[in-house]
Amino acid sequence: MSNGHIVIGELFGTAVLILLGGGVCAAVTLKRSKARDAGWLAITFGWGFGVLGGAYIANGYSGGHLNPAVTLGIAIKTGEWSKVPYYLLGQLIGALVGAFLVWVAYLGQFQAHLTDPEVTAGMEADPAGPTTGNPAQPGGPVLGVFATGPEIRNPLQNLLTEAIATAVLVLFILTQGMTDGLAENGMGILLTALIVVGLGLSLGGPTGYAINPFRDLGPRIVHSLLPLPNKGGSDWGYAWIPVVGPLAGAAIAGGLYRLAFT
Repeated sequence: MSNGHIVIGELFGTAVLILLGGGVCAAVTLKRSKARDAGWLAITFGWGFGVLGGAYIANGYSGGHLNPAVTLGIAIKTGEWSKVPYYLLGQLIGALVGAFLVWVAYLGQFQAHLTDPEVTAGMEADPAGPTTGNPAQPGGPVLGVFATGPEIRNPLQNLLTEAIATAVLVLFILTQGMTDGLAENGMGILLTALIVVGLGLSLGGPTGYAINPFRDLGPRIVHSLLPLPNKGGSDWGYAWIPVVGPLAGAAIAGGLYRLAFT
């Protein structure tokens, strides 16, 4: 595959991933949304379907990594690093585009939510603007639509949670190649989407399970730039954890694969 195909595939695939994943967060969070308060189960399946749609779209062009952690794990497995920058470029642009489209799709709901007297009263009472009603989780009242945040703010625990969850994801993806036909017939994408749902249900509670540096960083950048009234801060003090944690987990998974499976 050419470098151009990699960038295009990762851009479109990651944009769809973030649009559907961020979209379900918006649907569950924002007032005047028909899915408001649908809960964590809806969010985990929404992100799983986002992986499913985005990876199938990108598969024929780039292999559908959609995640710098996956790209890192595969590079460690194969020793092929020359195309990594093209994957990262497409993924970052795609994450920015996808997050912007979430805002476009929910324009009315963002406006209604952020101008609602209950929300603005909460912001006046708590200028930090907790995203989940948890005072340990500073950020704007809609930051959770775009980016992750911990329920208990403990940097070491949060980092370990992200690393463990991502290591499971990346090791699962790396070992799929040992099963004949999964990669070729596309079944591996479906199984990966299901493991993402499983990770959300099992390990997503502490941090919101970024398990993808650009899934968090790209939308967080968009949140910081969008002209949203009363949106609060973007919690940049936490932003390094959903970047470093998944990359560390991917490196561990790649090392384990080379040690145990080759």
